[in-house]
Amino acid sequence: MFKGNKETMAAGNVNSPDKLNRIVAGTSIEGEIISEGNIRIDGKVKGTVSTKGRLVIGPEGNIEGNITCSNADVEGVLEGAIKVSELLTLKSTAKLQGDIVTSKLSIEPGAVFGGTCNMGGIVKDMPKSSEDDSFRSC
Repeated sequence: MFKGNKETMAAGNVNSPDKLNRIVAGTSIEGEIISEGNIRIDGKVKGTVSTKGRLVIGPEGNIEGNITCSNADVEGVLEGAIKVSELLTLKSTAKLQGDIVTSKLSIEPGAVFGGTCNMGGIVKDMPKSSEDDSFRSC
C-alpha cells in the first residue's frame, strides 16, 4: 500500500543502513571525525569521534581518543573517554581503558573495562528493613 523509492526514503534518514560510514581494517586516521550518521570502525583512529548516530568499533577496530555518540557497540579497543547519550554495549571482545558517561550500559562476560562509569538516571531509594541493619557496618 505504501510504496516508496528506497533512495528517497534513505535520503531523509541519516541513520539508515545505506548511509553507513566505514573505516575498514588496514586504514589509519589521525584527527577529528564528525558525522551526522552511523560509523563503523574496523581500522585505527587516533583523535576524536563524534556522531549523532550509532558508533560500532569492530573486533579489529582501535580508537585512541574521545568519543561522543548516541549509541555504541564496542568489540575492539578504546583508549579514551566515551560519552553515549543512550545505550553503550561492551561486547565480549571489548577492551576499554577510560571513562564512561552513558544512560544505559550493557557489558558481556569477557569484556575488559578500566576506568570510571557515570550512568544517568535517578536512583530510587531502596525500602529499609530490619534485616538490612546487619549490612550497614560494611
